[in-house]
Amino acid sequence: MSQQGKINVAVENIFPLIKKFLYSDHEIFLRELVSNATDATLKLKHLARIGEASVELGDQQIEVKINKDDQTLHIIDQGLGMTEDEVQKYINDIAFSGAEEFLEKYKDTAQDSGIIGHFGLGFYSAFMVADKVEIITKSYKDEPAVHWTCDGSPNYTIEPADKEQFGTEIILHISDDEKEFLEEGKIRGLLTKYNKFMPVPIKFGTKTETLEKPEGAKEGDKAPTQEVDNIINNPNPAWTKQPTELEDEDYNNFYRELYPMQFDEPLFHIHLNVDYPFNLTGILYFPKMTQDLNVQKDRIQLYQNQVFVTDNVEGIVPEFLTMLRGVIDSPDIPLNVSRSYLQADGAVKKISSYITRKVADKLKSLFNEDRAAFEEKWNDIKIVIEYGMLSEEKFFEKSDAFALYPTVDGSFYTWDELIEKVKPAQSDKDGKTVLLYASNKEAQHSYLAGAKSKGYEVLLLDSPIVSHLMQKLEQSKDNVTFARVDADHVDNLIKKEDDQISKLSDEEKETLKKSITETIADSSYTVQVEAMSSDAAPFMITQPEFMRRMKEMQATGGGGMMGMGNMPDMYNLVVNANHELVQEIFNTKTEKKKARLIQQSVDLAKLSQGLLKGEALTDFVNRSYELIK
Repeated sequence: MSQQGKINVAVENIFPLIKKFLYSDHEIFLRELVSNATDATLKLKHLARIGEASVELGDQQIEVKINKDDQTLHIIDQGLGMTEDEVQKYINDIAFSGAEEFLEKYKDTAQDSGIIGHFGLGFYSAFMVADKVEIITKSYKDEPAVHWTCDGSPNYTIEPADKEQFGTEIILHISDDEKEFLEEGKIRGLLTKYNKFMPVPIKFGTKTETLEKPEGAKEGDKAPTQEVDNIINNPNPAWTKQPTELEDEDYNNFYRELYPMQFDEPLFHIHLNVDYPFNLTGILYFPKMTQDLNVQKDRIQLYQNQVFVTDNVEGIVPEFLTMLRGVIDSPDIPLNVSRSYLQADGAVKKISSYITRKVADKLKSLFNEDRAAFEEKWNDIKIVIEYGMLSEEKFFEKSDAFALYPTVDGSFYTWDELIEKVKPAQSDKDGKTVLLYASNKEAQHSYLAGAKSKGYEVLLLDSPIVSHLMQKLEQSKDNVTFARVDADHVDNLIKKEDDQISKLSDEEKETLKKSITETIADSSYTVQVEAMSSDAAPFMITQPEFMRRMKEMQATGGGGMMGMGNMPDMYNLVVNANHELVQEIFNTKTEKKKARLIQQSVDLAKLSQGLLKGEALTDFVNRSYELIK
């Protein structure tokens, strides 16, 4: 008997609401319906396995097909199916607990998409794209098939159906303004995006397969072909298997499956597999990194039981690991309606902590197993590790076991090795260990030479966040400070007990300082006349460590001084009072000649730092030609 009824909702305008509030994310309807079909298929498989369903399963699959003539989209499964009572229970008696409050709360916020999921309405997402939806279903329990129809209002009809095979067919009559969902390319794209790794084969059309030529075929004969089901997904992706089942090549093949347009091989992978106190599987890959923190992110894909959810994994994966690639799959991650944003709760925090620990342990084991190979990869992975040391305290605590500090000569030290190596020579008069570093070997060459002449080690630290990292290390480690080699003369960077005796008196130093300051007339340079060894450079331009570091930190976010805006470039012009050229300048009686010598010397110092440009550089070149005539 055919019957009619009204879907049990407290408000009659729920269907327009579904369209309105979910419009921006309406493509998820296909994910929801295919996910439901998958659930029905897997449930029947389980019941058959435990002997509660006496059915011949065969090769179960889900079929998605388009009928452009009828303007319909079909999702067909070979799953549990439903009896008439189950249709009443699962489709008609929707428990809209709090629906009125929802309407009241969100009536003015069309962007909010909180209705599906919160109220168990995955099936009803179909009405985002369809004017009418039909369900033709037959239960595995061998009860009569049922045909349910609804036209997007709370009114529905149920009548007997002519269906022999158990399972369910959903028929969407696509509305005129959603005709893009009748295009093969669109549906194929959505299935690939959301259902690429669903655990049940998904058929979408057919494809032509070339067979081997039969024996005795002539050379010119074409190979025979056959039409086969086009299975659009991989039901058994690598992350669902045990690590013992996989070789390196399997991991690399899966990486190419995830990122077909990525041509570089990953450097290494981390297989996640935990079932207590939460369920989580996945594979994370370390790709080759660039120095740009922004372009790297959002390449990890989040799945829930092999259904794609989002590639915005912020909140689950610690922020520093969002630069990695790969897959995470967990049924324990709470998701809101559109499954686009994660709700922070205890389970998620535990998952984040587990991933951090797992990555740290993997890095430690790679370092211990083959240090030379790890050192070779360091420049490609350091940005992630340094970012992690800054942002995750537990990762920072573990990092001493694998974080490396390279020198300008190509050596690599762990933190403990570094301190043991440099402490004897690079401790200042107060007992503080000074770690010298360069950010650019070429630009800072003369300063490097000065440090090396004294037997000092100089680190090469050139990542964009190194200023933040040094600040963290100085705060966390005992009696250590970092200084860039061009921050001052090396004797001032590592101040020993014995001060140099100056050939100029304090009064003479002040006189010379006044002459130089007036000649260069540039407020961004602070002149310092100091006693240094006579073979040290006569004029040096340095950038104060504190000011330069604050400026770098400000440029990469964080650091800097609140309310100061953009900090100007500030330099020290360090003049060696004991150098013979400086002595000559001081003793020169002609003001014009003195000014020319000062200007030429300062310009040479600027030139060595790449600071001489434009008109000033042209003037310097012309003046130099005059001097050698």
